Amino acid sequence: METLVSRVPEEAAGRLRCRSCGQNDLMRVLDLGRLPLANALLLTEQLHEPEDRFPLELFFCPQCALVQIGETVPPERLFYDYAYASSFSDTMVEHARLLVEALIGSHGLGPGSLVVEIASNDGYLLQFYKARGIPVLGIEPAANIAELATAKGIPTLTEFFDEKLAHRLAAQGRCADVIHAHNVFAHVPDPNRFVSGIAALLERSGIAIIEAPYVRDLIEKLEFDTIYHEHFSYYSATAVAGLCARHGLIIADVEHVPIHGGSLRLFIAHAGEPASARVIDLLSAEKSAGLLAFDYYRDFGRQVAALKEDLLALLWRLKGERRSIAAYGASAKGSTLMNAFGIDGRLIDFVVDRSCLKQGRFTPGNRLPILPTEALLERRPDYVLLLTWNFATEILAQQREFRRLGGKFIVPVPQVNVV
Repeated sequence: METLVSRVPEEAAGRLRCRSCGQNDLMRVLDLGRLPLANALLLTEQLHEPEDRFPLELFFCPQCALVQIGETVPPERLFYDYAYASSFSDTMVEHARLLVEALIGSHGLGPGSLVVEIASNDGYLLQFYKARGIPVLGIEPAANIAELATAKGIPTLTEFFDEKLAHRLAAQGRCADVIHAHNVFAHVPDPNRFVSGIAALLERSGIAIIEAPYVRDLIEKLEFDTIYHEHFSYYSATAVAGLCARHGLIIADVEHVPIHGGSLRLFIAHAGEPASARVIDLLSAEKSAGLLAFDYYRDFGRQVAALKEDLLALLWRLKGERRSIAAYGASAKGSTLMNAFGIDGRLIDFVVDRSCLKQGRFTPGNRLPILPTEALLERRPDYVLLLTWNFATEILAQQREFRRLGGKFIVPVPQVNVV
């Protein structure tokens, strides 16, 4: 449990430089140990091979307030073969549809517009623009996922987005009226290159919509399982404002949306646009709450350690009572939680997931088999550990028959709760 507690947090991590401002006085918030890559699901033939593990430590930059991990696993290793498709989540698809409908109306988008999505996944969002006759372009580095989008008729570049690609598209006359970047900002090892690319690709009157998990929710709701090697940074509005200013951009507006346990939806524009009252209020609220100082993050590791103790106590008690336990969601969150807490086949019999891209594989680290969700009714475990707690409402509704028959779910975050 001691690896979950901040170790000498006041000590600067001199070997590291902030991903945003470049300062080298980062302060350690949390050490989760050496973990496997969260989405590196295993095939049967890989079960006897060793898995690479990398340090997973969280740091705070006192200069620009960016929270970030210290390790940089090459993005090519993380994203070229990816097992996450957004369309398997009804919540994500509806979230995208509602946003697209609002933007088409508020920005007068039509056949002469261009909408670009960075990390466009399987076309789950751009499909709604396409259906309205608005030209789109997806940028998705995972070739297997890009193929799913192409099959839907979504033109997709299989590349990583940075300022180089942005300048190339701009030179071709393909500047965007709207740029979407949902659940990708955290995945960028060098946020300056990413934001510089947005500035180059965005029309002067255009808007970029970035959604990223909000660091305040992460800390205050104990969402430690949002931390994994794909997520390099954890943003506040303050950290984003400083980053944008460096590249001639501003946060023109902001919303706090519930998706993924709490995210910022940031509307980014070229400098010169006035910031909304919501932006000014949020920046002020972050300062008042203490997000710009290390003290705000100081006890996070101890709180995670206490959660570990509570969850393991429940799971071991249930096993002692000869109760069977499965898990729902072969997710990155689940990988962090299980591997950081030492949850393996002694406690969990199997994992289920809706995604056919994951079924038949095995979870990284603890190597649990991933089955279709129908296995819950077929095998009837007594309890299910809900690893994708951020979609709890959707999943609990889908599993009403399993629950009617007596099955119970264990929601582990922000505190252990049985439903």
